[in-house]
Amino acid sequence: MSAMAEPLLSVGGLAKQFRLPRTRLFDAPLTLKALDGVSFDLRPGEILGIVGESGCGKSTLARLVLRLLDPSAGRIRFAGRDITRTGGAELRRLRREMQLVFQDPLSSLNPRMPVGVTIGEALRFHGMGSRAEQQAQARDFLDIVGLDRDYYDRLPHEFSGGQCQRVGIARALILKPRLLVLDEPVSALDVSVRAQILSLLLDLRRRFGLTYILISHDLSVVKRVCDRTAVLYLGKLVEIAPSESLYREPLHPYTQALIRAIPSPDPAAKRARDLGGIEGDVPSPIDPPKGCRFHTRCPHRMEVCAQDEPPMRELRPGHVAACFLHEAGGAPATRQ
Repeated sequence: MSAMAEPLLSVGGLAKQFRLPRTRLFDAPLTLKALDGVSFDLRPGEILGIVGESGCGKSTLARLVLRLLDPSAGRIRFAGRDITRTGGAELRRLRREMQLVFQDPLSSLNPRMPVGVTIGEALRFHGMGSRAEQQAQARDFLDIVGLDRDYYDRLPHEFSGGQCQRVGIARALILKPRLLVLDEPVSALDVSVRAQILSLLLDLRRRFGLTYILISHDLSVVKRVCDRTAVLYLGKLVEIAPSESLYREPLHPYTQALIRAIPSPDPAAKRARDLGGIEGDVPSPIDPPKGCRFHTRCPHRMEVCAQDEPPMRELRPGHVAACFLHEAGGAPATRQ
C-alpha cells in the first residue's frame, strides 16, 4: 500500500439524522443524531478499523458508505466519483465494487438455499455469465475461502459458524469488489475460529488487492489487523491514527478508556471497568451534550469542554484527535 496513493474512499462532513415518531399528539418531533460531521480518507489496500461503544454510529457509518442509507449532510467520494446522491442504474453498478460482510454468518444466509447458489446469486442479479459459468465461479470461490468445492449443494445448517462466515465472504468476493465493509465479522465466532477468519481476510487482501473497513467492538481484533483505527463517540469522530501509534499512546481520554477496559468476572465492578473506569451512561443521541460530547464522562474535563466543540487536530504525524487537553494551557492526557 502506497502512502501517497489517492484515496479510494473519501468521506467529508458525513451526517445522518433520523426523525422519530411523536410519543404524544402535541409533542415536537424528535431527531436522533446518529452521525455528525465525520470525515476521513481510505487509501487503496488499507484496512481501517472503526471502534466505539454500541450506539456510537459505527453501523450507520458503514451503511452510509455503502449507500444503503442516504446521508443527511456531507459527501462520499468513491474511486474519484461523488456517490453522495447516486441512485438507479448507477447505484446498482456501484454495488459491484462495494460489498458488505455481515456480523451473524448463519442468519445472513437463506436456510433453504444451497450455499453455492447463495454465493452465485449476485452474479445472476447483475446478469454476469451463463448459469454454468456462475456455478463454476461459485465453486471456485468456495475453494478460495478454504471450503471444499463439493460443498456447493449443502445447506447452511450443515456448516459451523466459521464455515458460514467463509460462505459470506465468498458471496461478497464473487463480484470482485474493491472495498469490503466488515461489520463485526468475527464477534459471533469462537476465539480459535476468529483467528482463522482474520488470517483469511488478510490473505484475501494480499491476493485481490482489497481495501477494508472493519467495524468491531473488540479492540484486540482491530489492533491485530488494521493499518489505522478511527474512534467514534456519540456520532463524532474523536481520534484517528495509525493503529500502532493509537494503541501505544492514545491522545483522547475516550480512546484511553477503551484501551484500559478489561473484562471482569465481578458484576459489581463490571459497570466501571467496561469503559476503563469511566462511569456513567452514554448521553442520548436525541439530545447530545454541547461542546465536547464526551465531557460529561471525562475525568479531565475543563470549562471549555462544556462550551466549545474541540476541532480535529493533527497532533502527531498522521495522528489526529479532537481534545482541548492538547492545546496550550491544557493538562496533558494520561500516557498509556
